[in-house]
Amino acid sequence: MLQAAIASPPSLAQQNNNEAQNQTSYSELLQDIEAGRVSRIEIDPVRGLAEVHLKGQPENAAREVVLFADENPELFEAARRNNVDYDVQPSADSSAIAGLIFHGMLAFIAIMILLMFLRRTSNASGQAMNFGKSKARFQMEAKTGVLFDDVAGIEEAKEELQEVVTFLKKPERFTAVGAKIPKGVLLVGPPGTGKTLLAKAIAGEAGVPFFSISGSEFVEMFVGVGASRVRDLFKKAKENAPCIVFIDEIDAVGRQRGTGIGGGNDEREQTLNQLLTEMDGFEGNTGVIIIAATNRPDVLDQALLRPGRFDRQVTVDLPSYKGRLGILEVHARNKRLDPNVSLEAIARRTPGFSGAELANMLNEAAILTARRRKDSITILEVDDAIDRVTTGMTLAPLMDSKKKRLIAYHEVGHALLMTLLKNSDPLNKVTIIPRSGGIGGFAQQTFNEEMIDSGLYTRAWLLDRITIALGGRAAEEEIFGDSEVTVGASNDIQVVANLAREMVTRYGMSDLGPYALESGNSEVFLGRDLMSRNEYSEEIATKVDQQVRTIAMHCYSEARRIIREHRELIDKLVDLLLEQETIEGEQFRQIVAKHTPLPEKQLATQSN
Repeated sequence: MLQAAIASPPSLAQQNNNEAQNQTSYSELLQDIEAGRVSRIEIDPVRGLAEVHLKGQPENAAREVVLFADENPELFEAARRNNVDYDVQPSADSSAIAGLIFHGMLAFIAIMILLMFLRRTSNASGQAMNFGKSKARFQMEAKTGVLFDDVAGIEEAKEELQEVVTFLKKPERFTAVGAKIPKGVLLVGPPGTGKTLLAKAIAGEAGVPFFSISGSEFVEMFVGVGASRVRDLFKKAKENAPCIVFIDEIDAVGRQRGTGIGGGNDEREQTLNQLLTEMDGFEGNTGVIIIAATNRPDVLDQALLRPGRFDRQVTVDLPSYKGRLGILEVHARNKRLDPNVSLEAIARRTPGFSGAELANMLNEAAILTARRRKDSITILEVDDAIDRVTTGMTLAPLMDSKKKRLIAYHEVGHALLMTLLKNSDPLNKVTIIPRSGGIGGFAQQTFNEEMIDSGLYTRAWLLDRITIALGGRAAEEEIFGDSEVTVGASNDIQVVANLAREMVTRYGMSDLGPYALESGNSEVFLGRDLMSRNEYSEEIATKVDQQVRTIAMHCYSEARRIIREHRELIDKLVDLLLEQETIEGEQFRQIVAKHTPLPEKQLATQSN
């Protein structure tokens, strides 16, 4: 290693000497030319070098000379004067190649951008050609995964629609007696009752081509597009008849025409006119059944609702007890319930729930079960899920303070009136655990499902309902005095005002007599009723206000009287509520029964 290290410097020096021998200066080149020793010169202007071949030397022994000037006139003059051959041979310029590559890339990018622009333009033109085409989803045999067995709680509506499916499958059964297939079926009902689910079940059962579209997909910014889409939809439907066309939320396109400020929406009205013509116009559409769904039948155009277009209007209402039980059984199939959980009891506790709310309630119970790391859904999770759906999410309990005690008196005032009033529905539970939405606590009743389902509320029940709503305000005033009354009863007072006014103006339950003064629909619809108008004089309006106030003040006085007479009992119940934070209805009734007789209705509830 040492010898190699010592031997390396002489070799490097030798290499440098060889390179030095192969180079010469510009002045020496001129001297060699004048002396006649140069035979040929090759000049490379790109590199700025000249290769000099001397006479009598081999070709590979040429010397290199660095050229300083751009044109080197003295070099060329000396070469011509001494008859020395010279040749200019520029080498390949790398910068020129790089420039060529760069410009080529720019050209390639420009061509690609142009091609993308042309492709987008062609797509846009294609979309323009298809702008008036229907956006309906088409299935030769709709595989929704939903059958009539999966729809529960709306048996009457199912029966109506099963006839449509049977007509499509076995038309001879109806045509033999001269029956004609209905042209249209309108599903009407509150949100969440299962209208779209019924349509899916029809699609799954019928086994015929199925078109589905939303009403809002017809209407566009440009006038005439919606009508073109309607024509295209019915053209396709006639080509595939017999078939079903389902239009969801038809009120988006079927609203009343030609009313409101400045007329109406030209695009929507033309779309509706085309829909009316296609359903029952000069040309028939035999074999095409239109099924539509809406929760606002009051805003639909009357020409759309007449027989010949929608021959049937099927009401899909909130489910009764048997309906709720059937819905719970359907949605509980894939959930692991504790054996102690009774679906019958849950169905009795949830009057007024829609199918969607029942499904959401069971799903919330399953989520709570997984969060609490339990193996199955217990009645505790079901109770918490019902409270979460109806009143909101549970928040952290309040600290022991004046606010907590005031909320306790407020809620006990409601609960005590629910227990003592003769025509009241029984108390389910009272709690002071706050909920989301600013709810500090609540007293919950178990309503009579027959009355809720039928909607036949008695005058005595309505008066007790108003008295219960005022129980919280009455307890605050009796316990803490008039100066300590809070705004916590604002929602209760709003309920009182609405119920009392309906008793006077709609139900005829006042001294004014048994006649209605106002309609049930108070919503303003710009397509029809811009200004709300009273159908009675100012004198009657004054009497209506007096009657509403009389009912409210009578119920408020009754609530204050009951709370004043049971002050000692209320204090005990408040202390227990502050300790437990929740009192179940059965425990509450047992405590009240020790101090005062319960009404017969409450005694029957306690015995059950």
